[in-house]
Amino acid sequence: MTAVALSHLEERRQEINDLNVFPVADGDTGDNMALTMRYVLEELDRLERETEDPPRPEIVRLVARAALMGARGNSGVILSQFIRGAAEKLVTPPGRLIDPELIKQGLDAASEAATASVRDPAPGTMLTVAERMAQAVGERLDHWREHHKLDVDATDAEQNALLAEMMSTALFAGEEAVRHTPEQLEVLAEHGVVDAGALGLVVLVRGYISGLAGEQVQLPEIPHYAPARTHDVHHADLTYRWCTNFIVTGEGLDGNSFVAPLEDLGDSVLVVGDASTIKVHVHTDDYEAAKALFDGAGEIVQEDIADMREQVAEREARLGAGRSAVVAVASGNGLKRMFEDLGAVVVDGGATLNPSTRDLVAVIDRTPAEEIVLLPNSPNVRMAAQEAAELSAKEVAVVGCDSQQAALTALPEADGDASAAENATRLGDAIGRIRTGGVAPAVKDDVHRRFVPGDAVGFDGDEIVAWGGAGSTLRLTLERIGAGAELVTVFASPDSPIPAHELPTELEGGAEVEVHQAGQPGWWWLISAE
Repeated sequence: MTAVALSHLEERRQEINDLNVFPVADGDTGDNMALTMRYVLEELDRLERETEDPPRPEIVRLVARAALMGARGNSGVILSQFIRGAAEKLVTPPGRLIDPELIKQGLDAASEAATASVRDPAPGTMLTVAERMAQAVGERLDHWREHHKLDVDATDAEQNALLAEMMSTALFAGEEAVRHTPEQLEVLAEHGVVDAGALGLVVLVRGYISGLAGEQVQLPEIPHYAPARTHDVHHADLTYRWCTNFIVTGEGLDGNSFVAPLEDLGDSVLVVGDASTIKVHVHTDDYEAAKALFDGAGEIVQEDIADMREQVAEREARLGAGRSAVVAVASGNGLKRMFEDLGAVVVDGGATLNPSTRDLVAVIDRTPAEEIVLLPNSPNVRMAAQEAAELSAKEVAVVGCDSQQAALTALPEADGDASAAENATRLGDAIGRIRTGGVAPAVKDDVHRRFVPGDAVGFDGDEIVAWGGAGSTLRLTLERIGAGAELVTVFASPDSPIPAHELPTELEGGAEVEVHQAGQPGWWWLISAE
């Protein structure tokens, strides 16, 4: 469930980032929430590897601590407290079924813990949305008591179905509350945005339901929201430069005693945790002084310091871009981040790299540019891309690109001040000079009896050029694709059987090899050569 929820959040991470200018300019909300959840997922993976059938108390305690340890920024710390509040209720009655009453108590505790972590909570934020979700479940509680009482011998499927129904009620209420956040916070209405953290919260809840009930379950579509207008934007709350986060461990820690000294150094102060571990968040111009406050009280074991002014400048430069923008279909968190780092707006293609026409149109329409260059990056997407170009009211030029690795390699050729047609020509010419391929595990027997499921299969374009063991297949494929090239780029999956640091840095012909962690599904390595 957490893995699916994180994938939903990653898909909309940049959109959530671009909403976050008010009421507190706090770096990148989407990144902060995603990093918090990624830490939770890593700890769950570790628990699964090291413990067979762990009991519920151990799971929820680990989740609560992981959220605290991984929390970053205002939004991440508040999210960690939402998780902690829910976890405390879920762990208190060992052996009890997760029934409607317990979920209501968990949501109430989550909302209360999150609100308590903020010194001056304002309406129209993720706190308001969390409260409304808890209220909605409470309003339906009598119905569930009457019609869906769980017996002690209820099956997992029965418990899951009821849990999904309850969380769907919370989701409907939360999504509606997000739409109303501008009515509660004037500065949001002034700049035409909803609250970023509020949107992130409902995206996570929707992801959790999908992970529980399956992606095919019918859930409300959460609208995409355009970012704030970049002209005339004033970051009234960006008084300080550094978004400072660190963890202090020790004995007998009193987090509240540090709040006032931290407020003397900055604002947006959050101090949460317990007597042995506290998480500190502050916006300040002197993060060393903030850390020095804890000298003698405990040990700082983890810190994360972000330059908010740099983040805001990058955001405004991106959203204030010129005439055209690039929209690219991508699959795999690493590849999606690479496209975004190069200035593209990403459509999540999912595991099969096959988004719907509606998905493409939604991203095209919310992208803040007059004209769009659309990179389908798969032959499966070409037809949907052409349909999206016809349906959108914007000028859309579709580039005939059938691979993500070619698109990434060519993307620096794009110029935001040029027209979509001009950029499509530039990118098309660049893609035409790039050779691509990859290595993937076979999923069925070869009709020519060259390989069996699990063997490595190497492709130069669509042609199979090598097969057998992973190492020899990768080497032969690299030499084939990289013949005559100056630079060969390898995009590696974490599932690949050879670690990235063991891949060659140069080919026999002299081509330099660059390796990037990309996270794409299906392929161990994607390869491009210039």
